[in-house]
Amino acid sequence: MSSLHKKGGFLSYFYGNFIVLLLGFIQTPLVTRIMSTEEYGRTGMFEAAVSCIYIFAVLGLDQSYIRYYYRAGVNRRRLMGQCLTPPFFLVTGLIVLYCFMSTTINGWLFDRSSVDITIMVAAYTVVSVFERFLFLDVRMQQNGRLYSNINIAQKLINIVLIFVFFALFGNDFRVVLYAMTLSWFSTTLFLAVRYSVLGKKEPSGEDMTGAREKSIPEKDLITYGLPFILILLMEWLLSSCDKIALKTLADFHELGVYSAAMKIIVLLLTFKNTFLAYWSPVAMEKYESGDEGAPAFFRKAFDMVRFLCMLGATGMILFRNVIVLLLGKNYRGADRIIPFLTLMPIFAMMFEITVQGIRFKKKNIYLNIASLAAIIVNIAGNYLLVPVLGGTGAALTTGVSYIMYFLVGSVFSERFYPVGYDRGRTFIDAVLLFGYAAFSSLSGKNVISYILGAVLILVFMLIERDSLKKILEMIRDFDIKGFFRGNKSEA
Repeated sequence: MSSLHKKGGFLSYFYGNFIVLLLGFIQTPLVTRIMSTEEYGRTGMFEAAVSCIYIFAVLGLDQSYIRYYYRAGVNRRRLMGQCLTPPFFLVTGLIVLYCFMSTTINGWLFDRSSVDITIMVAAYTVVSVFERFLFLDVRMQQNGRLYSNINIAQKLINIVLIFVFFALFGNDFRVVLYAMTLSWFSTTLFLAVRYSVLGKKEPSGEDMTGAREKSIPEKDLITYGLPFILILLMEWLLSSCDKIALKTLADFHELGVYSAAMKIIVLLLTFKNTFLAYWSPVAMEKYESGDEGAPAFFRKAFDMVRFLCMLGATGMILFRNVIVLLLGKNYRGADRIIPFLTLMPIFAMMFEITVQGIRFKKKNIYLNIASLAAIIVNIAGNYLLVPVLGGTGAALTTGVSYIMYFLVGSVFSERFYPVGYDRGRTFIDAVLLFGYAAFSSLSGKNVISYILGAVLILVFMLIERDSLKKILEMIRDFDIKGFFRGNKSEA
């Protein structure tokens, strides 16, 4: 039995994020009801800013860690040190530069500046680098239960801190800054202590067979990782152009409503992030093993994920009005934004399966090309649609951009690592979902939208009936008692 199944498989990753999802239904309405749309819009700019700094700081070495983790004979602790040290020094330099320019930068981002805002931006960025590598180590160990438990703890701490800082600051976006930074710091500190303690128990320089372990040359790590800076930068542009466009072409109110709608999409993003945490090490291990059945494995995974994505997106659009009621009356406009935003996480998740061939063959330049194509669509769409449609235009542009991202990346990946994904059904599903999103967002006819959503779910079940059958078989065969016995034994 593989280590993957010993750790509980996908469910061990999902149960934690499912609880985090439920906690998110407490956190998001809590924040939107205590914070005006303008202040909430500023939190969106905070997230965009620290994400940009993080991209340059990490140098793509997190991807190098993933790529070489399963290489035979590799000293994994030495690999961690090699990958973490350069980002640490670089992020320190970037933070120093930011501090010198903080008044100007904060003024543009938030329309205000203060010492504590600068400290929070700097602290969050530093913590995010360590969190990335320490959490990545948990993922690569395929320890889904620890991954889930840490996510739950982080969200609980975040909610408690929101209450604490709201009592101090009131209607101020710094409430979210403090809560996010300190909750991440708490869980990252735990992971750092855990990693240190485990390191003292492991033999140095030898693998489990007693053979001398290898180290990967720094040149190889940097050569593989550096192209990901451009990839991640393009992905950042793809995910941040909408916020920047709304700030410059609309206002903080529209940005706040859009950011609230984006938080609702966390339901689908939960599936996406959970799947990515599970899938990256599994896919790389499958490829490195040289298994001839790998293409069939990838096809089966994609078929099931595509079906679940379509159901999830349709369900989100169908029940969007019920969910939006939780946000408060100032955020009612989110119901017209959500339908197009649902396209983002589902095509991003399908992208993670179909573009693995590019990563396997180290053809990362083609990820850049896919990102560039999507960004061109994104910039043009935001420029044309945001002045006319506001947040709805930004959402439409984001959805179309991710479809382009998926399409271009998948075509290149299939060229380097042929798998034979079902393009016909993927096209039909995408057209049906996009049409439903457009009608629900632009027509304003809610009753008809509900009927169409119910019909579309039945249509997807018919089109994807083989995937539905496989999923039902997996549910039937799943040993729930064995899962919880394993969970207790690892506790």
